[in-house]
Amino acid sequence: MRRFGRGGPEIAPIGQGTWHIDRGDRTAAIAALRRGLDLGMTHIDTAEMYGDAEPLVAEAIEGRRDEVFLVSKVLPSNASRRGTIAACERSLKRLKTDRLDCYLLHWRGQYRLAETVAAFEELAAAGKIRSWGVSNFDAGDLWELLKIAGPGKIACNQVLYHLRERAIEHAVIPWCEAHGVAVTAYSPFGHNEFPAPRSPEGRLLQSIADAHGATPRQVALAFLTRRPSLFAIPKAADPAHAADNAAAGELRLSDDDIVAIDQACPLGPEPASLPML
Repeated sequence: MRRFGRGGPEIAPIGQGTWHIDRGDRTAAIAALRRGLDLGMTHIDTAEMYGDAEPLVAEAIEGRRDEVFLVSKVLPSNASRRGTIAACERSLKRLKTDRLDCYLLHWRGQYRLAETVAAFEELAAAGKIRSWGVSNFDAGDLWELLKIAGPGKIACNQVLYHLRERAIEHAVIPWCEAHGVAVTAYSPFGHNEFPAPRSPEGRLLQSIADAHGATPRQVALAFLTRRPSLFAIPKAADPAHAADNAAAGELRLSDDDIVAIDQACPLGPEPASLPML
């Protein structure tokens, strides 16, 4: 367990993502989310953009809302002051709950950040959200947001982070750690980018996994959450997959493991703009 941002609750480093979860077997997806909750993965992330994911989450957490650290997101196209409040109300209705634990701006769009922040603060004052944050924000965007919101307000920055995409280590993670902001890794296995078993990186992950009685994907999740500021939200399509993800929260990599992964999957140069999906 670790604190989610400077003033947030303590939650497990491994949570549950729901992007595209509505495209497969609905019964299996609901069972996966419930199994994840049983195993302590109480952080469930969704968004208004994710199609039927919010109603699916509502069904999965029925009767267990108080266990869940529930996160959803507003689309940039809805992120005016009035539009953000309306979008949050719609998400609450779909999720069948009276509050979100954290509400995020999905990415930066056309509306001034001051409008969105004002809406977040209004929602927080009304008890409809307990904290707020952003997604896909680079360090420059975070500085601008900090000037608007003031210190201690930004709970989270949710960003793309996997073994072959480590750009956030250049500036985003240091900024967030300096300002008490949680960093949540989305798509922690990449999209068809996880190292193949016979690749040099894949063989290394398997070797480390064998030494710990783990799996290569558990090793990857442990690496991506190796610092206290880091969280990850892998998606699981069935209960067995959820259990595999949850076990990564118990895995402790050695310093040598971390160095070996760092060398096999190097950071690379800082990009001109922050990668996102």
